[in-house]
Amino acid sequence: MKTRQTLIGVGVLAVALTWAIGAWDIPSDAGYGGVGPDFLPWLVALVLGVCGVLLVWHAQTTGFRVMEEVEADAPPPYWLGFAWMSAGVLLNAALITTIGFILSCTLAFVCAARGMRMAQGEPAGGMRSWVVDVVLGLLISAPVYWMFTKFLAISLPGLTSTGWL
Repeated sequence: MKTRQTLIGVGVLAVALTWAIGAWDIPSDAGYGGVGPDFLPWLVALVLGVCGVLLVWHAQTTGFRVMEEVEADAPPPYWLGFAWMSAGVLLNAALITTIGFILSCTLAFVCAARGMRMAQGEPAGGMRSWVVDVVLGLLISAPVYWMFTKFLAISLPGLTSTGWL
């Protein structure tokens, strides 16, 4: 158990290092309020680093505290749901510059909804379920895209050059 807990802390430290490497490439020119675009990535890297150090320290000294013991008859993790959700995140990252923010986020929502539905033991559903997920994904991602691009003037990848899709 101690080794697994230590590996979790080391994993968090690896993620912190990845964030720090990514933040290193972001220009630090001060923007609005004297804060540059690299501030938030550096802050996330710092907080993750502190959490990783604390996790390793706890794992090596007393172990993670206040953890529930896993019962022998507990159901195993539902890996298919995890795979659907992971696929949604990875497809979003891979396709956002190709098909645009709205469609890639809709795809991520559809995959996540499918994974969550399956993990809860609900039937996968027919065509109606797919259509509802796609429509909900569009209804969520389109206003977010328009608010970021039109109101906040933050450039997100679009499907067309008009700035509305």
